[in-house]
Amino acid sequence: MEHPVVTETSVEVVEALVEPGQAVTMGQVLASVAPVLVEVLVEDHVATTTDERLDELRRREALLADEARPTKVARRAELGLRTARENLADLLDEGSFVEYGRFAYAAQRARRSEAELIAETPADGLVGGIGTVNGTTVVAVSYDYMVLAGTQGQRNHAKKDRLFELAHRHHLPVVLFAEGGGGRPGDTDTAVVTGLDTEAFARFAALSGHVPLLGIAAGRCFAGNAALLGCCDVIIAVEGASIGMGGPAMIEGGGLGIVAPDEVGPVSVHAAAGSVDVVVADEAAAVAVAKELLDLFVGARPGCPPAEGVDLRTVVPADRRRSFDPRTIIEGLVDEGSGIELRSEFAPNMVTLVARIDGRPVAVLANDSRHLAGAIDGPAADKATWFLRLAQERGLALISLIDTPGFMVGPEVEATGLVRRVGALFLAGSALKVPSIAVIVRRGFGLGAQAMATGSFVEPMATLAWPSGEMGGMGLEGAVRLGFRRELDAITDEHERARAETAMIAAASEHGRALNVAAHLEIDDVVDPATTRRHLVALLNAAGATSGRGAQIS
Repeated sequence: MEHPVVTETSVEVVEALVEPGQAVTMGQVLASVAPVLVEVLVEDHVATTTDERLDELRRREALLADEARPTKVARRAELGLRTARENLADLLDEGSFVEYGRFAYAAQRARRSEAELIAETPADGLVGGIGTVNGTTVVAVSYDYMVLAGTQGQRNHAKKDRLFELAHRHHLPVVLFAEGGGGRPGDTDTAVVTGLDTEAFARFAALSGHVPLLGIAAGRCFAGNAALLGCCDVIIAVEGASIGMGGPAMIEGGGLGIVAPDEVGPVSVHAAAGSVDVVVADEAAAVAVAKELLDLFVGARPGCPPAEGVDLRTVVPADRRRSFDPRTIIEGLVDEGSGIELRSEFAPNMVTLVARIDGRPVAVLANDSRHLAGAIDGPAADKATWFLRLAQERGLALISLIDTPGFMVGPEVEATGLVRRVGALFLAGSALKVPSIAVIVRRGFGLGAQAMATGSFVEPMATLAWPSGEMGGMGLEGAVRLGFRRELDAITDEHERARAETAMIAAASEHGRALNVAAHLEIDDVVDPATTRRHLVALLNAAGATSGRGAQIS
């Protein structure tokens, strides 16, 4: 090492006692000196070297910026899409992003020069790191479609492994922008044969249930990118996106024909199948929804009143057979503007929505009588099962608004494997540890009503009913026709038989009306619809409702 020799006053060397380049020992005399008026210093090269390396750092940083790729950025804009860095800048609080592995480049030095790889494959096509969203620390990961079509390379796989391990170790939510073409076969700087020992997928899947996982799909999302997306708690898809476990090349290579990228898995198909949870117009809207969901998943916030103008006393039609939209009830219960409906186009007879009630995050489950009369078929059971598990994993108190004639019946629905799907719903209900509250707003019949109440009317913290509520072991019409078949068959006059059946149904309705059921202690209370929110708030307070897997709400 070279060390500057410093004296308290300016001196000149009278006689040098060592040669330049000679190694010296501690305490060795280097020279004899004499005081002078002119300052003489040993040259110091440290500042010059630092400046040169800082300049190199700045040059490399400049190559990472979107401004270094104006043509590609312009092409993204033409397609109505943003860059990876634009999305992350929108998601994360300003100045909070700490990027990991930003100077990586594609492992292809056997094919291309280092200078070209640095310029053309910045960050190896994956921008990721740690930042905050409204003050909540998250891991944010975005594939960069401008780099080798957002494919998964050797180095960006290693980067994901690192970030996913950090998310697990520090209990951090993950937001994933999953646009890209999946695995990259063109990397050469590796001894990999199959790449099937890649750990990213197992590491990411292991985060499920441990931390919130939010996925955003815009543009084209295929193969490995789609596999990661499918592990997310909530998937937000931008209209026009195409999502598939195999892209066009894999489809053609498998002898299945030539398919245009946008036709592999349109958002409309995935929304109807329940593969995506929220559909939005563009990436800006996707980021906004992700922020709202993260906010819901991390705990309580100051509450606000529900939307004005909703009279809960008039929502349920006087005609017990008339359908209505349960979202009107939800709007009158949750904090204004806080609701995000999930999987709205899949199994429309079951509504699943996350929101806040007096600032507390809740999961709202409701039957929609406008579809299959609110009966629970296979898709609805699947949707409710997934939602109960989400509520448990994310610590959301469950509010169940019941208006169902029960499970769907018949040979056709049994052919869909309904028995196992119903069983899964009961299992999810029995595993629920977060507080739950059931409100029977109209019909609560049979096993379907029990499943909506997580297994039984005594399982929730409280089971309430509105005065419009009516309950029974099965639908009233069916119960009368089965239970009193002999009596009805004995009436030979068709009109008289119809009048008798109507009278029996009315009697059954009276027997199963909410006040009578409450009098027999099979439910906990009958409440004025206008006071429902007050009851929910009081019950959630009493339960010490949890959010974010155990964080106590104060």
